[in-house]
Amino acid sequence: ERPKRSNRLPEVLSLDEIKELLGSVKNTKHKTLLCLLYSCGLRIGETLKLHQNDIDFERNLLHIKSGKGRKDRYIPLSNTMKDVLIKYYRKYRPDTLVFEGVNKKAYSPVSARQVLKRALAQTGITKYVTLHTLRHSYATHLLENGTDIRFIQELLGHNDPKTTMIYTHVSTTSLEKIKNPFDDFKI
Repeated sequence: ERPKRSNRLPEVLSLDEIKELLGSVKNTKHKTLLCLLYSCGLRIGETLKLHQNDIDFERNLLHIKSGKGRKDRYIPLSNTMKDVLIKYYRKYRPDTLVFEGVNKKAYSPVSARQVLKRALAQTGITKYVTLHTLRHSYATHLLENGTDIRFIQELLGHNDPKTTMIYTHVSTTSLEKIKNPFDDFKI
């Protein structure tokens, strides 16, 4: 018999922590990378494989091709993220991939992790944060803003709704609505 896997909840940053983290990054490429990870809830592999023609600025859509499970999906691109990308394109002028490293090759996940590590060092955030934490935070914030769990499932590219349901356990909005009977005590 195999031991049961632990059922740990994902770490999530608050909106203020996300703003602080993204605001601490001065390098345009690094800021764009972290902003895209959060604003679209992308996995790092999906982000680094993005080609320029995967972004439809006319329709404000991002086309993820062959994501996890070799699935394609579309993700809405916020107007703010669109502006960040345009500013980035004007400054860096990438050839084919959105994020290119040395010799126009794909930016590496190790480099992306170092970007996040440096950004965290600039902030007062003490939580254990990975690049995937930005994806968890995006999903949780969508849920807290009232987005239907089925839409979140579609945006994240989850096959099983159970995978997306983890965010209902992390969301504080539902928990705040629960009235604790102890609050009626006069102590």
